[in-house]
Amino acid sequence: MDIDALRSFLAFVETGSFTRAAKQVNRTQSAISMQMKKLEQDVNKSLFEKQGRLLSLSYDGQVFARYAKQLVQLHDDTLLQMNTAKPTTLLRLGCPDDYAESVLPTLVKLLHTQFTNLDLQITCTPSNRVKLMIDSGHLDLGVITRSPDSEEGYMLESAQGFWVYSPQHQAQQLQPLPIAIFQRDCRFHQATLEGLHKQSRDFKIIACCGSACALKGIVKSGIAISAMNELSIGDLPKLIDSNLPKLPTTDVVLVRANNQQNPVSDVFCADLSQQYRTNHRRDINTQPIV
Repeated sequence: MDIDALRSFLAFVETGSFTRAAKQVNRTQSAISMQMKKLEQDVNKSLFEKQGRLLSLSYDGQVFARYAKQLVQLHDDTLLQMNTAKPTTLLRLGCPDDYAESVLPTLVKLLHTQFTNLDLQITCTPSNRVKLMIDSGHLDLGVITRSPDSEEGYMLESAQGFWVYSPQHQAQQLQPLPIAIFQRDCRFHQATLEGLHKQSRDFKIIACCGSACALKGIVKSGIAISAMNELSIGDLPKLIDSNLPKLPTTDVVLVRANNQQNPVSDVFCADLSQQYRTNHRRDINTQPIV
């Protein structure tokens, strides 16, 4: 249905005359007549009826007038919105679920202070997968655990590794020791196995997993204990046991895709890193003392 024809139809509704309607929409009377015939063909209804020498709306024309007004208003509102809306910035962010409850909320808040109209698309996947998606251009920005002996990325924070367990089940007392650990590319995977081997500790790997949520579920059920950093453990209690290997500290960093379409630059990432660390220190300093 032609929007200009709808405007001409509404002009007739307001004026009751094709002549006056033609003047309002700046068209000839014959052009208005052709538009009205086309509208009647579109709706398959007679929109007008003659009463003597006068032309008026038929019953169907009166019904159609209500919808025509809504259609024209919706059309105009749509154009106004599209012409006045601020440009949207699409940012694709990858983050392991290890940090979904700890690092991610602060980062999301900071990103929204930097962009007035941000379309933030978040993918939760392990650090190695985040790196692959960054390299292939499927992500613009990523939160990852920094590889050992690497200076990659922009520092967000460091976190100490801990053993975690379920106090209700005491799986740490079982022999062989049941453990659930991250996959091979995780620093805690290597540290856990090397540490237990050095102690000649008898252990059994219950599961290897790339998801912190899955590992926490296994630990809470009492099937195994696990090793993860402090940012990932959530409400799981730490297992303080001098007989278990000491776990390393890991660095959580921000990495970006190096392509022209990326809406964030290296300078932006460095500034975001600084803001995150400043915000994080403020949050720690303002926590109540119990």
